Amino acid sequence: MNSKKAIDNFLDQKNIAVIGVSSKGKGFGVAVYSHLKNNGYNVFGVNKNGGKIEDEKLYKSLSEIPHKIESVITVVPPRETEKIVREIDSLGINQVWMQQGSESKSAIEFCVSKGMNVIACECIMMFAEPVKSIHSFHRWISKFLGKYPAN
Repeated sequence: MNSKKAIDNFLDQKNIAVIGVSSKGKGFGVAVYSHLKNNGYNVFGVNKNGGKIEDEKLYKSLSEIPHKIESVITVVPPRETEKIVREIDSLGINQVWMQQGSESKSAIEFCVSKGMNVIACECIMMFAEPVKSIHSFHRWISKFLGKYPAN
């Protein structure tokens, strides 16, 4: 289980790349990108095909982003995450959030072996304030069931 301290440390970073943002304006990657952008984060969308979202460029890779990235969120299939964590490591980024369904055992093990702060099997929308709508309900249920991360 992830610790609340590790999650807070991740969310304290303000320059975040979200990998898996669709240029069609739909999907969970777009929801994460928009929520963070609308709540004070410097967010950079990444889509292997490029494109635009909300009049902002989608980068084809992390290395294409011309700003220092402190944290990365993956919203892609596990096989892609396994490749992405190697790029993350090569760029010296040590904060990774693998959105539910994006994680794999080997990607997590790689990040841990490199000393990265890795969050996996959690929904960032339950932690990135302000938590709204269904995510607020999910957070309440998680706390009620004793599954909400503790320090």
